[in-house]
Amino acid sequence: MTYGQIAAQLAWLYRLFLSFVSRRLALSVFAAFTLAISAGLPGAAAAQTTPAQTIWRLLDYIAVDYTEAVEDGEIVNQTEYDEMREFSATASKLIGELPASSTKAALAERATDLERLIAAKSPAPAIATAARALAADLIKVYPVPLAPTLAPDLARGKALYAEHCASCHGATGGGDGPEAAGLDPPAIAFTDEARARERSIFALFQVIEQGLDGTSMASFAQLPPPDRWALAFYAGSLAFPEAQVAAGKALWEGDTALRQRVDLETLVGMTPAALAAEIGEEKAEQLTAFLRRHPDAAIPAQTGSLTLARSRLDEALAAYERGDRKAATSLALSAYLDGFEPVEALLSTRDNALMIRIEGAMANLRAAIAKNEPVETVKGRVSALDDLFAEAEAALAPSQASATSSFLAAFTILVREGLEAILIVIAMIAFLNKADRRELLPYVHGGWVAALAAGAATWAAATWVITISGASRELTEGFGGVFAALVLLWVGIWMHGKSNAQAWQRYIRDSMGRALTRRSAWFLFALAFIVVYREVFETILFYAAIWGRGNGGAVIAGALAAIAVLAVIAFVMMRYSRTLPIGKFFAYSSALIAVLAVVLIGKGSAALQEAGYLPITPWPGFPRSDLLGLYPTHETILAQLAMIALLALGFIWNRRTTARV
Repeated sequence: MTYGQIAAQLAWLYRLFLSFVSRRLALSVFAAFTLAISAGLPGAAAAQTTPAQTIWRLLDYIAVDYTEAVEDGEIVNQTEYDEMREFSATASKLIGELPASSTKAALAERATDLERLIAAKSPAPAIATAARALAADLIKVYPVPLAPTLAPDLARGKALYAEHCASCHGATGGGDGPEAAGLDPPAIAFTDEARARERSIFALFQVIEQGLDGTSMASFAQLPPPDRWALAFYAGSLAFPEAQVAAGKALWEGDTALRQRVDLETLVGMTPAALAAEIGEEKAEQLTAFLRRHPDAAIPAQTGSLTLARSRLDEALAAYERGDRKAATSLALSAYLDGFEPVEALLSTRDNALMIRIEGAMANLRAAIAKNEPVETVKGRVSALDDLFAEAEAALAPSQASATSSFLAAFTILVREGLEAILIVIAMIAFLNKADRRELLPYVHGGWVAALAAGAATWAAATWVITISGASRELTEGFGGVFAALVLLWVGIWMHGKSNAQAWQRYIRDSMGRALTRRSAWFLFALAFIVVYREVFETILFYAAIWGRGNGGAVIAGALAAIAVLAVIAFVMMRYSRTLPIGKFFAYSSALIAVLAVVLIGKGSAALQEAGYLPITPWPGFPRSDLLGLYPTHETILAQLAMIALLALGFIWNRRTTARV
């Protein structure tokens, strides 16, 4: 097979990869190839309505709409009243069908009490209080995602509203869209202040996800969760004039106690009416107008606290105790991605050994849940993690930061992450020089320069625009690592086949002229971009964590020192490669690329495990080395062994082919 044919196949593979990424299928394709000998892959969790969510939505509907059914002990709308009785009876029935728990009987009794209150035509405030209290306690016992992991994008929410909602609810939310005529019940007016005061963002999210039975409101569960949250925030902002945003911002920034009390989860679950009871009507309207348009303000600056991780682990343990393994798995994964991952980069610079212990302990916990181990075993693992978190918080304390530690962290991170990328890019450049195809060098240089530019844009976005979630980070690293490893598999085998001088001369004579075409040149660009951006992406996340702790001058100095070391390594490699005979050049290059392919398949597989897309089977006692991509799990080791086997088969084939010629 000629290099041109190989390049064409790899270019096709790359296009296929990008196509699959857009459909979120690339993972299963590549993971199936590299981990075919493992036990199968769990897919990403799809949006599914749990019974607890349905009950919560019914209770919220009762709390908001009961006022339209009963007034002063008299029924004012028989249809609405019948609906209230039906919804309360359904909620009671569904609570009875929930998995067993120590508080299920109490919840069922309170649901029956709510039915009695409605039957007695009790005042609306009593019904709302009983329904909301029951809903709040229900969610504590049977947890569901209460808030987005990232601040919603209101611009995206506005676009989605125009596309999906404006036709019925009206362009400004007045319930007067062109398709609203004749709807029974009529489309909700989001600008209705009285109704909006009683409706939380979480309630809107539930309706968007599940729809409303018996109405024209369809489910939008097909939208990804970030889109549903963005749509909920946008719809929830329409009743609160934008003119109040400035006053709300001033109120928010001037009240430290308020900022400490209201985080993103609180904001999502809080109704404006409840907020008004605390701070007054005018302030509540102003603050709601601001926070629903700028939910990012409710996300506290990153600290060394692992409170969220602890909370998620407690919820995971509670779910496991009541037999809900699916919820326990999801919550344990959230404890890592949402609770620990944001501080992992910083902890690795302070105490890398502790970071590795925590990472391993969290993987072991998820594996224990997957294996359905005894509750006491899982409880012991959670308790051990709590002790490790205490050590981590001590290591992350601001008092532990120093100029020296910041310098060393910045230096070692950049050298470690940059070395892999440099080795691959230099090998590509040296190959083109040896092949006397220097006109293609701009494609390689363009690839790594574009990766650096994309890295700078990622830094800016992560600093001022968005928060990069733990899952996004792991998926980016996982996809990049697995794809690069597969590419290097082909390239390594091809280079090994040209390590014989006669084979190289024959290749030059017969096919070099047509092998390196414009298509393969763009492939070189893509490969350079992917391998460099993968390392840049991880580096900027580490640097963002270090930079946020001060000592900016030390961080810059460490980065400059690392760049100098990498430049020297690149210079030495380029100079040495020019003097190597062609046979040795290809032999050494193929060996180097083979090693990097094994390292990257290990790192990529581990990242996909951490994102929850691959199973985890711990391998106690097996050594761990980030440098070599070694991780103590069966799946990562098997992936590396599969890569070694494929490389060995390719090298053996090359030797036999050469011997026959």
